Amino acid sequence: MSVVLSILKTALELGLLYAPVPMALFLSYRVLDIADLTTDGCFVLGAAVSVVCTVAGHPILGVFLAMIAGVCAGYVTAFLQTRLGVPSILAGIITNTGLYTINLMVMGWKANVSLLKVATLFSMLKSTGFGGQSYATILAGVSVVIPAILLVWFLNTRLGLSIRATGDNIDMVRASSVNPVFTITVGLCVANALTALSGAMVGQYQNTVDINGGTGIVVIGLACLIIGETVLGRRTVVKGVIAAIIGSIIYRVIYAVVLYTGIVPVQGLKLITAIVVALAIAFPTIKSSAAFRRRKRKNA
Repeated sequence: MSVVLSILKTALELGLLYAPVPMALFLSYRVLDIADLTTDGCFVLGAAVSVVCTVAGHPILGVFLAMIAGVCAGYVTAFLQTRLGVPSILAGIITNTGLYTINLMVMGWKANVSLLKVATLFSMLKSTGFGGQSYATILAGVSVVIPAILLVWFLNTRLGLSIRATGDNIDMVRASSVNPVFTITVGLCVANALTALSGAMVGQYQNTVDINGGTGIVVIGLACLIIGETVLGRRTVVKGVIAAIIGSIIYRVIYAVVLYTGIVPVQGLKLITAIVVALAIAFPTIKSSAAFRRRKRKNA
């Protein structure tokens, strides 16, 4: 039983630490209606900056610098899209491709960097004795609750409402003397700052960063968002943000259960991930199709 609880605790912590990614996708994909594919590279960028700063003895500063780096990545994607006329998907792919080299540069041209015997935010909190054995869960919770509150607050400010309006109807926003270039840029910068925050915290939690650590993060993050929306719905900003967090936790629990039970070998976990992601994304369509068939049988 203790092993199961330990696995679920780790899944909860990882779910919380990865939650800013689906929150970022909620902002870019749901609010702005932009498919931002910068996520994979930006996640590793945040982790790389955070880990390198932690190695230098500045774990707290590393998190904030990681978010600033994420803002820069988001700005590049927005610049390509709004100023140079590059389609949003291609803009994200271009930035993501360039970030691979940038991430290697940040990591000192190494494929991975370790934090063994280096003080991190988690080890620092553990040394204080605060939270006992739940210190990592508490820190993970704080790292997502504060950004979630700030994101909800931001989207209800005048600028936030303009960003939401841009996603709903960009022509109306332009006619209202609001510059959509500015709102899109701010939205993508905030979204990528959240992604980098997740990478920064995960890097310190796992005591390492790998150049390929962000592969597939955008798809997994989208699946987490859809899972959460399936549970809570997405009619309001508050529900959308909470759905992102809950979906991330549910996904990590599912992943942990599959890994622990050994239903499939370790080599097959990528396949399980793909299946879970596909089902999560397809669930709304499957649900509506099933409802249509029930109505059809009833009226027959």
